[in-house]
Amino acid sequence: MRTYHCFWLLFWAGQPHQSFLTLLSKRTSGFPEKEKVLVFSGNSKKDFSRSKRSWMWNQFFLLEEYTGTDYQYVGKLHSDQDKGDGSLKYILSGDGAGDLFIINENTGDIQATKRLDREEKPVYILRAQAINRRTGRPVEPESEFIIKIHDINDNEPMFTKDVYNASIPEMSDVGTFVVQVTATDADDPTYGNSAKVVYSILQGQPYFSVESETGIIKTALLNMDRENREQYQVVIQAKDMGGQMGGLSGTTTVNITLTDVNDNPPRFPQSTYQFRAPESTPPDSPIGRIKANDADVDENAEIEYSITEGDGHDMFGVITDKDTQEGIITVKKALDFENKNLYILKVEATNTHVDPRFLYLGPFKDLATVRIQVEDVDEPPVFSRPAYIIEVKEDVPINSIIGTVTAQDPDAAKNPVKYSVDRHTDMDRVFNINSGNGSIFTSKPLDRETLLWHNITVIAAEINNPKQSSRVPVFIKVLDVNDNAPEFPMFYETFVCENAKAEQLIQTLSAVDKDDSFSGHQFSFSLAPEAASSSNFTLQDNRDNTAGIFTRKNRYNRHEMSTYLLPVVISDNDYPIQSSTETVTIRVCACDHRGKMLSCNAEALIHPTGLSTGALVAILLCIIILLVTVVLFAALRRQRKKEPLIISKEDIRDNIVSYNDEGGGEEDTQAFDIGTLRNPEAIDDNKLRRDIVPETLFMPRRPAAARDNTDVRDFINQRLKENDTDPTAPPYDSLATYAYEGNGSVAESLSSLESVTTDGDQDYDYLSDWGPRFKKLADMYGTMDSDKDS
Repeated sequence: MRTYHCFWLLFWAGQPHQSFLTLLSKRTSGFPEKEKVLVFSGNSKKDFSRSKRSWMWNQFFLLEEYTGTDYQYVGKLHSDQDKGDGSLKYILSGDGAGDLFIINENTGDIQATKRLDREEKPVYILRAQAINRRTGRPVEPESEFIIKIHDINDNEPMFTKDVYNASIPEMSDVGTFVVQVTATDADDPTYGNSAKVVYSILQGQPYFSVESETGIIKTALLNMDRENREQYQVVIQAKDMGGQMGGLSGTTTVNITLTDVNDNPPRFPQSTYQFRAPESTPPDSPIGRIKANDADVDENAEIEYSITEGDGHDMFGVITDKDTQEGIITVKKALDFENKNLYILKVEATNTHVDPRFLYLGPFKDLATVRIQVEDVDEPPVFSRPAYIIEVKEDVPINSIIGTVTAQDPDAAKNPVKYSVDRHTDMDRVFNINSGNGSIFTSKPLDRETLLWHNITVIAAEINNPKQSSRVPVFIKVLDVNDNAPEFPMFYETFVCENAKAEQLIQTLSAVDKDDSFSGHQFSFSLAPEAASSSNFTLQDNRDNTAGIFTRKNRYNRHEMSTYLLPVVISDNDYPIQSSTETVTIRVCACDHRGKMLSCNAEALIHPTGLSTGALVAILLCIIILLVTVVLFAALRRQRKKEPLIISKEDIRDNIVSYNDEGGGEEDTQAFDIGTLRNPEAIDDNKLRRDIVPETLFMPRRPAAARDNTDVRDFINQRLKENDTDPTAPPYDSLATYAYEGNGSVAESLSSLESVTTDGDQDYDYLSDWGPRFKKLADMYGTMDSDKDS
């Protein structure tokens, strides 16, 4: 027969149980709890039936947030194999075993060591087992049980935001949704009312209300005006336990802003505005600003200004400054004090964005009267025309009046005006003007063919205040008269063949005329009277402004007459008739049978003979190269250096340079003449130095003659200054070079100053022992010794 074993598990219960339960000797809780045992027995059917009693279960409850100083008692493990002799050992494992929960291995008592929080962990699953101390083997199967943490109301509701921000339009209806706030409670929502939250408003009444269950905030007052109050701060409370007394609560702040709507029309702060504008104010210039006040903001306060009526509607305008919402009064046309000095305008200010919901508040526009006083200023004279065009014939006599300009002072004083021509526009002074009446007249002859238009500027200035002046352009057109005779457009030079036949055309002529002709030029051609009868050629007028030259006879001889000069008279048909005599040059040339020119006396006309172009270019290049060579050679000769005193290093003979030009003393009359100090005019300026020839010959400068009573010292200083600046004046710089030979030579000194006075005492044989460099010197002095011996 199998043997069954069981555990007895004791735990606290909140109600009395049967009398067989044994009270624990030590309590860890302030509650009068009893100990209840759960027996898992396998010895008999009777024991097995005990596990079905009402006090036997496998889950236990423990309150959170225990505040006692001792460990909190959970329950007791007990095995029916426990005889009380300490042979069994109880072991606990699972969630928090050994840390949060500990067991007495001898008695099986379970205790919680720390303060538990249901919000951190609501359920713990543990396993219990009894083992034999001596063998270490389990005497009971491992049993699992659950410890649940009972919730208490230890968490207040928390809003999702610390501060809420919301906005609604002003003038909203009652009950308009504003914002919804939300609070959460960390307590167990399934156990009591610890997590049941109710909302209420602590601050913000009577303007707003909140729904207790949803947290929705709504408006509670009608027609809240932003212009009166824009910001509202509402405090909302969330309380658990269904809002009952003793529940925990939390609060949040809701900042509510009323946004603007266009519920205020623009209004001018005053009904009449007055401005002053000088009559010299240029168009599009501002003269003043007006502004209508609008309590709204942003686009609801945007205003458009316009002129609705008034006598200055066409003289003035108004524009809107988008930044300041002001109306700027501007001048549209030039003002004239003498014509009108007061204008009255009606200016309207209108909202550009009108909300139809608030039209009942009245028209969203306003009117103001603007009075503009035009002030008189000293204005410059005004010409009768903006520009003048004058036409004059080119043959008009000098000092003839060709036109008149008129200007007047527009002021009431009517100051007199004087006229003048701006000479920057009439540099040649062709025209002049009468300063009193503005009559323009010519001062020089006109020529249409030279200049057709003269554009001048006339200035009109007040006599009392010349700064007040104005200008006007005057365009003068010079009209044409027939004052130019027709002429050939080019120089005609043609040829006739020696074998030409009579009536043969050799040249066609045309003519031009500088004058204009409205009906077109009509020229006539004829031979000059002196050549009409004796000429060898005839002229035929083609009546189309051209003429042809024909031969009068057969054959011409260039040896008898090589060139003919044919005078041609050209006339026009204008009035007065102008004519000129032009000359046609005709050369007699040899031609072939086809009339092609072969040769003429003036060969340059027909075929240039002689050197070709290439040959001329080659000759020109040769001449240029020759000139460059000559110039370079001359430059090299001028820059050639003087030969050194010692040409070769091998030539060690003495070179003597004599500086003995000391002058001839008193007998040398060429060196210095004291008489020049007494008579400066007696100086011979052309006298140059005789000892040195200057490389460049400068023309001597003749000094200014000194006065007769000039002091000698002043005269010498003057001459010294002139000679210091004169490159041709002596003395000329001389350069002598003395080379340093060094020291420590094995030859010692070769100077003749240290040698003996007689040549017989010198023995130069040692020079042969100094090497090849002194061979030439040894040969030279050895030769001298041999010459003396001989």
